[in-house]
Parts: sequence; C-alpha cells; structure tokens
Amino acid sequence: MALNKVIYTATLLALLIQECGIAPLNTRNTRIVGGQVAAAGFWPWMASIHGSGNFHFCGGSLITNEWVISAAHCFQGTIPSSLTVYLGRQTQEGTNSNEVAVGVSQIINNPNYNSATSDNDIALLRLASTVTFTNYIRPVCLAASDSTFFNGTDTWVTGWGNIQSGVSLPSPGNLMEVEVPVVGSRQCNCNYGVGTITDNMICAGLEDGGRDSCQGDSGGPMVSKQNGRWLLVGAVSFGRGCAEPNFPGVYARVSQYQTWINSQIVTNQPSYITFTSTGTDGDLSVNCAGLPPAPTNPPTTPAPVVCGQAPLNSRIVGGSSVATAGVWPWMASLQKNGGHVCGGTLVAVDSVLSNANCFSSSPTPSEWTVVLGRLNQNGLNPFEVTLNVTNITLSNLTGSNVAVLHLSSQPTLSNYIQPICLDNGQTFAVGSTAWGSGWNSGRGGEEQALQEFQTSVVDCGNSSSSDTICTGSFTLEEGDSGGPLMSKVDGSWFQASVLSFENNSTRIVRADAVMVLTRLSHFQQFLSSTIGTFLSPASSTSSSTTASANTIATTTTSSSVDGPAHSSFFIFFHLLVLSLCLQLFV
Repeated sequence: MALNKVIYTATLLALLIQECGIAPLNTRNTRIVGGQVAAAGFWPWMASIHGSGNFHFCGGSLITNEWVISAAHCFQGTIPSSLTVYLGRQTQEGTNSNEVAVGVSQIINNPNYNSATSDNDIALLRLASTVTFTNYIRPVCLAASDSTFFNGTDTWVTGWGNIQSGVSLPSPGNLMEVEVPVVGSRQCNCNYGVGTITDNMICAGLEDGGRDSCQGDSGGPMVSKQNGRWLLVGAVSFGRGCAEPNFPGVYARVSQYQTWINSQIVTNQPSYITFTSTGTDGDLSVNCAGLPPAPTNPPTTPAPVVCGQAPLNSRIVGGSSVATAGVWPWMASLQKNGGHVCGGTLVAVDSVLSNANCFSSSPTPSEWTVVLGRLNQNGLNPFEVTLNVTNITLSNLTGSNVAVLHLSSQPTLSNYIQPICLDNGQTFAVGSTAWGSGWNSGRGGEEQALQEFQTSVVDCGNSSSSDTICTGSFTLEEGDSGGPLMSKVDGSWFQASVLSFENNSTRIVRADAVMVLTRLSHFQQFLSSTIGTFLSPASSTSSSTTASANTIATTTTSSSVDGPAHSSFFIFFHLLVLSLCLQLFV
C-alpha cells in the first residue's frame, strides 16, 4: 500500500510541474529541407492572434499561464477587447479539439519600439483569464539575457503566415514549421545595410533563400533546443520579401528584454534559461564597407555591478548638513512636470525605490522622470542624467508601502551614480550611525542642495520586531519622502528603510523621542519579484543576497531554469507535497 501511495504521489507531482520548454508530443529528431506542416502538439506555446473580424493576423508565444509575447508592430492602435488568442490550435479552418480561445485584457508594447527602424519590436499580451496547461498548451522558456547565439545556431520558426510572398496558406490553414540557422549580426548588417540590424535583433535564414517566415507570421516564435528544452530566441519582426537570397528573416532578440519583461510581469514571471553557443563565432570574420572592425579578442564578461559603494563619501560623525557631489550617489530626484516631488534611491541597474505615497494621485509612468547624479535642484549639475519611467509598481501590504520605478534605460555608473544595497536581513547594531538625505524647497539655500542628517540606531523596546528599525528623532519635510535611511555595514552602504513625510504608520514618534520605521526586509518578497536579484556588496559578489524571480539561470549544461521565488503556485505546490507526504504514513 505504501508503495502505491509513493507511485501515486510521484505521478501527481509530475502532472503538477508544468515546466517551460517541454513539448511532450514533439518527436522532431531529424532535420528537414524547406517548411512543412507541423504535427499537432509539436509547438504547444504557439498562439494565433485574431482581430475583431475573427481572422488570424499575427502569431505569439505563451510564456506563462496568462501572458503571450508577440511583436509590437502587430498592435499599433489596437484595443485589447478586439483581440482573441487561440492556444492549442492546429488549423485555421475546421475544428480544433485541443484549443482554447482567450480574450486579451492588456497590450503592452515596448516603449522604445520604433516603427521606422523596427527596433524593439516586441510586445506583451495579458490574457483575460489564465489557461490550463496540457500537452497541447504549454509555455516556452525565454532565452536569458546572457545567452549567446553564434552564426549557424539551429532554430525553428512556426506560424500560419503566407507560404511565399503574396501566396496565402492553403486550406485548411495548417500550422507550418521551418528550420533556419542563425545569421550573425555582422553578416545581416552587411546584407540589409550597415546600421539596420541593432543589438535588439537576431537574423536567421539561408544564403540561397528558400526558408523563411513571411507575412502573417509576425510576432510568432523562433525557438532553439538545448539540453531537452525549447527556448524562445526571437519574435518574427521583418524581412525583405520572404525567403529571398541574402536577406534572412529578422527577429526581435528576446534575450535583450529580460529586465523589461520582468518589470511588466511582476508576479508569476516566465522562466529563463541561458543558451550558450560553443566554439568560435564565425560571424566575427565578416567584413563589409562601413562595418566597424570586429573585436580582436573575444568579449570579456563585464565585472558584476556591486552595491553600496560611494568612493567620494568620507562621512564622519558630526558632518555638515549639506551634502557634496557624489556623497550619496544612489540618491534620485523624482520629478513631475520638471519639479522635484519626492526622493528615491537607485537600487538596481534599472530600478529606483521610493515611497508609495508619492504616487497616490498620479501613478502614470509617462508623467514622471528620474534624475540621478544630482546635487542641486537649482543650478549646475555636471554629473546628472535624466531618465524616463516605463513602469511604477506599488506594494500592497497593510500599513506602509513602497514603490519601484523601472527606468527606460540603464544609467552609466560612475562615482556620482551608484546603487545602494537593500536590507535583506542585515543587522543594524544598536548605537551604530544612520543617515538620511533628501531635498526640500525650504532648505539648502538658493541652490536647494541635497541635505543630509545623522542619527543613531536605538533599541525599539516594546516596539521591537523583525520588521522595524528605531532611531533617534529627526524631522522630515515633504520633499524628503521616498529618500533613504541608510547605514554602513562591513564597508558597504545598506538602505534600511524608506522615509515618509505623510504616512505616520511608517514614522511613529514615541514619547521617548524614538522613531519607529518599517524595515525594507518587510517588503522583501515584493522587492524580489519586482526588482529581481538584489545586488551584492563588493565584499560578497560571488553570492546572491536573496532568492529572486529574476535570477538568470546558469548555463544550460545543467538545464537550470529560473522561475518565481514566491509565486502562489509554488506555495500551493509545497503545501500539496507536504500533504501527500503525510498520507504516505497513514
């Protein structure tokens, strides 16, 4: 009886774990010449996107149970309610017994999409309801940001588009598949004209033509298999004609968008795998007029970004209240209509942390900009950079809340722009010095220079908990909201709390003049799922500081897969495992 329960448990768990990039019905082992009809279930992430007239016009790829990735050019001026996504579909005509039809609740085109150049041609569709995975409906893995696809890498493209330029797919409109090798970016630039192919694109096709995606395939998947899993390499974007010699198809390079995708899908995020090409990239030897020389040495892996480093900070007890340039290089000025509203801190290469109260009346990203490297609100700031905001995500906990702003691009780090480390359980010893900083129109003289204050960590007494930190009393002004309370631990600066002027639930002054603040560790799950892996201080860059929904998997020699660290599915999964294991002993 016990053995039967073990078998039952193992079988049930196998059914529950719906891994990305697994196509149980795909027996593709041999290579083919030219395209052919795909067998049912071979490509279970394939999506057919229909417009208001219920006709197929673009493809897409299922990446979670409620998100599909496609091409931005498919949805210019499109409203979500006009779309229907078909999953598990085999033919465009007749009955498809394995399919489901789902509406679309949200269209998110990449904000940097350029219709003139087709750069950043990628979009996300949020389904109106979640789908249940089957052998015919499953998510594809996404190529992680450090993936490499050398010239000649084998890929497959699928879709219901034209079979030749101007020649429609014949009845009954079967899903088609075609195998095409990657064409290196240098060669593709030479083919299309130097500068046409950006780092956000990847090309695939044959020098002699004959195999390609075509009209109607836009947004559909270009996938490659490594160690038993299928990874989404690209989304069909553009080309010259279809299958013409020397003009390979051009695809949006999915690995370039891991940060952006995770900034939009903040819970139940897709899974990423690093695709690693072996050997030498033959594309490096390609040259043509106007093409910059290839690097003489293979590119080196850039040094990891560390947090909490402030080379120009020599703060000592009893310092001035007026900061100097570079002292707090993570400080951010959050601006609306060109005016400072709140403070914030750079906490990742593309994310700024602030107070949720700053956005209670205006959470629209396009209304905000972030200034980094600024010292004075009025006057000269030679080291500053202004960045647009693509997304604002607010935590939704009882009591105080924080906000994460995702930036349109990554700033160049310098002595004046650096990220601060986030509290994920650090010990801020009683008696240690803590600092705060911020801008307010009533301080800092005519230039409204960045102000700083110094306090000490004290015992919280009866208010003590793992979610609180206490300091001596201090006074905040409205413009200080969103700024940091920070302390130096083992040579690196850590942010312990987000300051708030308005929200008394985060800043309580007790009768004995002790400030009780909510620690950032209280928001750790939200921050992990929104920002990703916390940056590590310089002294411990070899280890991650927290589990993350944005952790890039190791190379696929071990088929590492990244998934949400704290999704509701995994909580349910763990509870179910516990329940089943207990039954083994009944």
